[in-house]
Parts: sequence; structure tokens; C-alpha cells
Amino acid sequence: MNLNEPAKTLESTKKILPIILATSIFMQMLDSTILNTSLPAIAKDLNESPLNMQNAIISYVLTLAVFMPVSGFLSDKFGTKRVFIFSIVLFSAGSLFCSLSQNLMQLVIARVIQGIGGSLMTPVGKLALIKTFPKKELLKAMNFAIIPALIGPVLGPLVGGYMVDYLSWHWIFLINIPIGLIGLLLSLKYMPDYRSNIINFDLKGFLIFGAASLLLSISLELFGNTAHLTPVLLVALSGFFMLYFYYRHANTDDNPIFPLNLFQVRTFRVGILGNLATRLGISSIPLLLPMMIQIAYGQSAVTSGWIVAPMALTAMFGKSVVIGILNKFGYRATLMTNTFIIGLLICCMAIPTINSSIYWYIPIIATLGFFNSIQFTSMNTISIADLRQYHTSSGNSLVSVNQQLAVGFGVAFGLIVLKLFQADVKLIHHEIHNAFRYTFLVVGSLTILSGFIFRRLHFRDGENMKSEEK
Repeated sequence: MNLNEPAKTLESTKKILPIILATSIFMQMLDSTILNTSLPAIAKDLNESPLNMQNAIISYVLTLAVFMPVSGFLSDKFGTKRVFIFSIVLFSAGSLFCSLSQNLMQLVIARVIQGIGGSLMTPVGKLALIKTFPKKELLKAMNFAIIPALIGPVLGPLVGGYMVDYLSWHWIFLINIPIGLIGLLLSLKYMPDYRSNIINFDLKGFLIFGAASLLLSISLELFGNTAHLTPVLLVALSGFFMLYFYYRHANTDDNPIFPLNLFQVRTFRVGILGNLATRLGISSIPLLLPMMIQIAYGQSAVTSGWIVAPMALTAMFGKSVVIGILNKFGYRATLMTNTFIIGLLICCMAIPTINSSIYWYIPIIATLGFFNSIQFTSMNTISIADLRQYHTSSGNSLVSVNQQLAVGFGVAFGLIVLKLFQADVKLIHHEIHNAFRYTFLVVGSLTILSGFIFRRLHFRDGENMKSEEK
């Protein structure tokens, strides 16, 4: 019995760990989007202007961007179990404080607490998953855990709209408490505790990279909320300058927070760049389509939420076939073809006219959800396919930061293109719906072009990730 105990414990951990990670991803992704449809109600209750309520969103996003880089070091020093439990408690406590907020300042502070928890929760959970599963089993485990990343942005506006209409805005935060409690109880028993002997912390590198992430995140928020490009460009250029400063620092430091030799691994390099480029198009759709249905077609927030909801169902189906697709065609062919299909589907959203039924978008968005599921699983797993054990923590943290910034860039890019077309009244013939149609064409075309990045992969890349199941 005693001899078999470690094996039994490992098997139990392998069954439950993907659920624990899925719980944390779902809470974080839901919380990133659920606030969007609730801001007017919160503003009214707190006696604030709806425009000022953007601070409640920005504070959360900026906190994620700043603290994500430190997740790998904290895990190595204090262990994945302690850090994950701390993060899920902090996130749940922040959610409770959000629901109890009596003014905007209290809400912003509570969102910062949430952001610190969220910045550690998902990267640390993912790190534990990577270290627990052998490469051939990791694809299947990651595939299960990544589904909430697809469902969260879709359900967020829908759930938020219903809660505000039929309950109160406080429930959009309180919903995290039972989910967090489930994650906490499971992690207390099943979360493995991985540490590293190398615990030297690159404080200077963290501060430089954190400043770069902060400046780039601020520039993204400004892109979507201002008509003046000069200050936005200055902030963005400052962010890129700090990245260059970090590059100089990492070249001379013995133990940088993100070693530059990570980028000598081709699959990591292509995965990072492909993730960034592809999400420029994909990330803007859950925002642009509901916005168009409400503004151009005059439908309610709940109706627009239901139009987008099929994405979640088809994402589940995509999860069930992605392993077979990758086993048969490999990462290179799958990612190139799949990116092209996603770009084409986004372009198809430009076909319906203002006189068309809004239900024409349902088959397009449902098909998009299926291929998005394949895309995210493939990109996330190829990024870490060939990382050595000593690079796992820093590489995983950098992948998480990159994804966070990529989603932000995607939303900002979609909004700025929309505003440019909206301003050209001759081109859109004074019809706002045409501005959305042209935006879909631009975003879709960019997504198609981003697929060429995956040509840099070798056709045999990712073979060590292929599942043995047929």
C-alpha cells in the first residue's frame, strides 16, 4: 500500500490539477469582461460619471501587467502551492471588497487587490501543470484547462447584463467567492509544491520590465479612450524604450528575470510572436461584435450577449478534436491553416448589411469559436514545448505577460481602426454599420497575414507534445 501511495497521489493530482487551473482561468477571464456591461449601473449607485468608471477596469489590467513577471520567482522561492493558495485567497478577498465598495476609490483599491491575486493565480497554476505532466500528456491537460479562457470573455458580458438587470451589480463580484472556495479546497489537497534552488531575484530587471509593461498597458488604455494620438505614442515609445533598456540589462546580468536565451528556442520565439500577432485580430471580436449589435442594430446588451454565446459551446467541441488534429497534421500545418480560417471568418462578418438579420452572425461566430479553441491550445502548448526545466518558470511567466499585452493590443487596435473609419463619413456613407464592416475586413486581413509567422516552425516541431492516444 505504502509503495503505491506516491503513484496514487500523482494520478489524483493529474486528474484534479487541470480543474484547479481551469477554475483560476475562468475567474480571471470572467472578471476581465463582466464589468463592461455593468459600469453604468455601478456608476449610478456610486454617484460617479460612467466615464470615470474606466479606472475600475484600468487599475485591474495595469496590476496584472506589472505583477505577472514576478510569478515565476515567487513560485521558485516559496513553492507553487503556497503562492497559488495565497493568490486565490487574495483574488477572492479582492472580489468581496469590490462588492462592499461604497465609492470609486474603494472599488479601485479592491480591483488592485484582485489584480495582484490574478497576476499570480493563472501563471502559477499553469507552471504547476507544466511541471506535473510529461510532454506527451501536457497537451491534453492544457487543452482542458484553457477552455475557460474562451468561455470567460463570452459569458462575462452576458452574465453581467443579467445580474445587473435582475439582481444588483454587487453579484458580479460575489460570484467569484464560491468559485474561489472550490479552487481553494481543491488546491489545499491536490496542488503540488514545486520549488527551485535558484532563488536570486533580479529586482532591477523586474522594475525595468514592470515599467515597460505598465507603460505599454497605459498606452493601450489611452488608445481606446482618447482622440489625441501624441500622448499615446509618447507613452508607447517610453514602454518600448524600457524594453530595450531591459534587453541591455539582461545581456549583462547573470540571472535576469527573463533570460534572453529563451528566444534561442525556436518554438518559444515563434509561439510568443505568433500569439501576439494573431491575438491582434481575435481579441477584438468579443468587443466589436456586441458593440455593433447594440449601436448599429439597436439591440439590447443581453441580446448581443446571446449572439456571441455560441462561441463558448463550439469552443468545447473544438477542445475535443484539437489533439487528434495536432497528432495528424502537426503544429506548423495546423497553426498556419487555422489562422487563415480564423481571419477569413472575421472578414465574413463584413458581409451582412444593416438590412440583414442579426442572426446571420450566429453561424459565423459559432464556427469562429471552434477554430479559436484549436488556435489557443496550439499556440499555448508550442510556446513551452522545448523549454528546459530551468527555463520553465521564467518562460511560462513571459508567455502569460505576452498574452495579457496581446489581448490589450488587440482590443485597442480594433477600437482605433473603428474610430478611423467612423471619422471618414464619406467612406461609410454616414452609416456606422459600415465602419464596423470595414474594421472586420482590416482585422481579419491582419489575422490572415499573421499566419505566415508559423511558417518559421519546422514540420516536426512539437512532436514531443503529441499525445499517445489515438
